[in-house]
Amino acid sequence: MPYVQINTIKGMLNTDQKQRLLEKIADVLVEIEGGGNPEFKKSVWINIQESEAEGWSMSGLRPSTQQIAQFVAVRDTRSSPQNTEVAP
Repeated sequence: MPYVQINTIKGMLNTDQKQRLLEKIADVLVEIEGGGNPEFKKSVWINIQESEAEGWSMSGLRPSTQQIAQFVAVRDTRSSPQNTEVAP
């Protein structure tokens, strides 16, 4: 029975992103550890643990909640579907 814990900064993932992440990780575990048996998914545990931005550090840099919100806003703007209609 695999147990996967994902640690991330609070606010980085919305509910839909968390759901997609949970599904994809479970699918990979079924494929690799479960040998492709879909019943294996019933034994997969995945936990997303979120911590405040100020509790994180990378190479001495410590993000703030405001910086994370700005990053997410830019990321979500870039990843949202653009208007692809062609003018007549």
